[in-house]
Amino acid sequence: MVDTLHDPQGIAQDLREHRRTFQTFSKLVLFSILHIALVLACLALAFVGNSPLIALIFGVGGSIAIITALAVL
Repeated sequence: MVDTLHDPQGIAQDLREHRRTFQTFSKLVLFSILHIALVLACLALAFVGNSPLIALIFGVGGSIAIITALAVL
């Protein structure tokens, strides 16, 4: 943390760090929500839909897709 009262460059640096932290946290929250939804959908497909193999493929593929998409963004 810098002295933002007397240092205008410090204000910009502090703002950049805050935005980077906020964006990282937003990605983490988005990943968590999407992954929970994917797991619940796979569980429903496996148990209620009686298709465990398709649910497994969907779960693994979906997890890889979510991780890849959030790593690129």
